[in-house]
Amino acid sequence: MAEPLIKPKRPPQTRTGLTDTGVKKAADKSARTRAREFALQALYQHLVGQNETDSIDTFTRDLVGFHKADSAHYDALLHGCIESEKALDENIVPLLDRKMAEISPVEHAILWIGAYEFTNCLDVPYRVVINECIELAKAFGGTDGHKYVNGVLHKMAPSLRAAEVAADQSRQA
Repeated sequence: MAEPLIKPKRPPQTRTGLTDTGVKKAADKSARTRAREFALQALYQHLVGQNETDSIDTFTRDLVGFHKADSAHYDALLHGCIESEKALDENIVPLLDRKMAEISPVEHAILWIGAYEFTNCLDVPYRVVINECIELAKAFGGTDGHKYVNGVLHKMAPSLRAAEVAADQSRQA
């Protein structure tokens, strides 16, 4: 009779605040991160459905978990991006390697959020803006959308946050 196989014990799991896919657990997200997620969903509705801003806003505020988001930052992102969409696209389009129509609406909305925060949310360091947008793209975008978002925002940062990028580069040198 064969001996039963003995499975080796696995080491105990440690909690790092990330899921097995590398995405932050819901409980570990900041209010601003949540605001960006809800703003992304709302901007997607604007881009794809061409819905009215007020109805998008009302719908989004009724979503589960919205009460944990920074509603002021959400308002700034949603209304700011929609009101200045042409100016945001003018900053984005020259950095693209394809037409804007070929960009997924999710990545388009994420690039709007990045461009908007670069220009209007100077209290958020440019590296944080890039990182938050990459995380949005990983969670909501296409397979390699985060790489594209990263590349475009890294090209955009020096023109919209010149002093901050230069200071950061001089510290690293």
